[in-house]
Amino acid sequence: MRVLLTNDDGIEAEGLQTQRRALLEHVPGIDLVVVAPDGNRSAMARSITTRRPLWVKEVTFPDGTVGFATDGTPVDCVRLSSLGIVAGWTPQLVVSGINHGSNIGDDITYSGTVAAALEGIILGIPGVAASQQSTALELDFSDAGAFDFAPAARFIARLVRDLEDVPLPPATLLNVNFPGRPATGVRVARLGKRVYRDELSLVRQDEREGRHYRIYGDAGADPEETGTDIAAVSAGEIAITPLHFDLTHHEAIDVLSAHGLERLLHE
Repeated sequence: MRVLLTNDDGIEAEGLQTQRRALLEHVPGIDLVVVAPDGNRSAMARSITTRRPLWVKEVTFPDGTVGFATDGTPVDCVRLSSLGIVAGWTPQLVVSGINHGSNIGDDITYSGTVAAALEGIILGIPGVAASQQSTALELDFSDAGAFDFAPAARFIARLVRDLEDVPLPPATLLNVNFPGRPATGVRVARLGKRVYRDELSLVRQDEREGRHYRIYGDAGADPEETGTDIAAVSAGEIAITPLHFDLTHHEAIDVLSAHGLERLLHE
């Protein structure tokens, strides 16, 4: 199996490196290629680079294998691999992560980790996005604790090994979130609802450059909401959420069609 491993934390990130080693160890016959950003690109979502060329540099890992670092985004990494950055090689599966911190609920719309896997399914390549809560058990973006990526990396490697036996519809990716403590189980769950408490803070004011603001705050959630990825991680379970890219609100098509919007052409 030809597997692309990427992330949004950078090619040297501990989460990616732990996942790389686990895939090589636990997936027989894997043909693994690593293409990842050369630095942190967190929260870049589906950004792509179009107005300049991309730098790509070969990187040698401690075990002697190589990967490719780019100054592009996580989605750029998937595009580079699918368009032939490695001659004669295209991925059959995209694995993105392991991210330093959770990507649950509405967070997935900002996540570069999830965006990379999402690019895979847009290109017809199945994907797995993996994220790890820290030992601080945070539900926001503080990742104040430490990370033990080894159990998550082994789980993802075994999932990749058995993925052909998983009955998934086409164009589906799996968003997998690991709790920051030993997992008590695995729950297939829907996305939960985040409550973002952002604040606008004036950092600096300069007569020439204007005002310098910071937008940030915690991201709370209701861990009692049942059946969600947030509830699963809060309970110490691994949350697996199948995602797809169809954003169409299908019920609204009939509602809008019945509204007679053609009349606006003649008013």
